[in-house]
Amino acid sequence: MTYLVFDGRGYKTWLATSKDLLNWRTLGVQLSFSPEGWDANQKAGYNSLVNTKWGGKYNLNKFQKKYWMSYFGGSASGYEPEPLSISMAYTDKKPDKAFEWNRLSKPVLESSDADVRWWENRNKLFKSYVIRDEAGKTGHKFVMYYNAVGDSLPDNKKTRWYERIGMAVSDDMVNWKRILTDPVVHHPIGITGDPMIQKIDDVWVMFYFGAFWHEKTGAFNRFACSYDLINWTDWNGEDIIHSSEAYDRKYAHKSFVLKHKGVVYHFYCAVDESDNRGIAVATSIDKGKSKIHF
Repeated sequence: MTYLVFDGRGYKTWLATSKDLLNWRTLGVQLSFSPEGWDANQKAGYNSLVNTKWGGKYNLNKFQKKYWMSYFGGSASGYEPEPLSISMAYTDKKPDKAFEWNRLSKPVLESSDADVRWWENRNKLFKSYVIRDEAGKTGHKFVMYYNAVGDSLPDNKKTRWYERIGMAVSDDMVNWKRILTDPVVHHPIGITGDPMIQKIDDVWVMFYFGAFWHEKTGAFNRFACSYDLINWTDWNGEDIIHSSEAYDRKYAHKSFVLKHKGVVYHFYCAVDESDNRGIAVATSIDKGKSKIHF
């Protein structure tokens, strides 16, 4: 499990291991702070090219004999300070041990790019999730879904920020380009963010979280579906995860969902009323008590 730690200075990316998907042991850091550079104090990483087959192996696939990780980074210290941009890290080592990954020298997507969209123009690009487009639905080898902060509307008549999920494409994991003008999943208010992709039969499923919508408070997990990786239909039913325990009383959000030996495991970030954060898990059948990884 790759996960993020915020220590007051910024984000670092850590690695943990488990034998049963319930009890986890920390291994160490994968992306740490740097003395200088555009990403010196923020490195929030997410494994790329994860096997997307529902109920499959969930192994990390290689490209050009390397494992890849997308991450958002920044030079300023603190909690998500502007600007935040997206780049890529890579390694040719087996990624089940904790070691520092190599990083590209500069961002691959920034809010200052000439082709930046209206929904991502506020200096903060956040979580990204990269998959292989094996069927060529987009006309490119790789697809990146990511959320960012931008204006309320394309005409800028409203200036309040929102977060939405959009997409970019690449053929080499290094050079990325935006292909749509509008986000692929969004809502009229609040946050729509942190995409994670699975393929269930012939349907692509994007798990994501929402926050501060019209009729809802707090943060909660939802999903959308697609046949072509470009056009997404949002689920309009009940949240698949929302606050229900003392440890997630404030927020229950940010999904990673998998199916293993007939059981669905829904990992998520749990925030209690005192702002303690940890990784929790919900399962499709009762698995008893597990360790909450704070």
